Amino acid sequence: MNVSEAVQARRSVRGFLDRPVDPALLRELALKSARAATGGNLQPWHIDIVHGASMARLKEIMRGKIERRESETPGYDIYPREMPEAMDRRRFQIGELLYGNLGIPREDRRARAIWFSRNFQFFGAPAGYFVTVDRRMGPPQWADLGMYLQNLMLLAVEAGLATCPQECWAVYPATVEGFLGTPPERMLFCGVAIGYEDKDEPANRTYAPRAPETEWLTEFS
Repeated sequence: MNVSEAVQARRSVRGFLDRPVDPALLRELALKSARAATGGNLQPWHIDIVHGASMARLKEIMRGKIERRESETPGYDIYPREMPEAMDRRRFQIGELLYGNLGIPREDRRARAIWFSRNFQFFGAPAGYFVTVDRRMGPPQWADLGMYLQNLMLLAVEAGLATCPQECWAVYPATVEGFLGTPPERMLFCGVAIGYEDKDEPANRTYAPRAPETEWLTEFS
């Protein structure tokens, strides 16, 4: 597989097979991803890999949190408080595509909430990564995290695996950071579900469209 093929194939998968991933492969992907570009070679990412008994324990913790409807103060605003209209339209579109494939109408808020809670079970994935970063880092270093994550997801495609990057974990920072033993100077950025795609899962028929280049591309000659 070449890079272009991996970029085209990568997408957020929301249904995984109950099939473990070799821990050695999980570690290999994490190490290879560290070749990501990083300003000043700061390499601001810290990666925690969760699988096996630890994954089962975390899923049980989160199941209880969701059932009791416990909430926490989010670590950061996942979306801008003032969302530009074009971007809000794109977010609405992908939501409708996803829930349309699931057969859940917009007015069935309870069913949508139940589905969304599957985020905190990693959509059934047997393993996951958590990315944390020193709280003193700023937007340039957060961009470095994105480049690390892109490497990770493309390498996963090459290895025959599927992923789903999940910023939603930022709404439970105290739980996750406590579970991982994250030192106070670091904060949770996101999680990444990883495993083998369940091709029978209706959610996995969702392929996010991209805006036409007239909305975001300018050329000068």
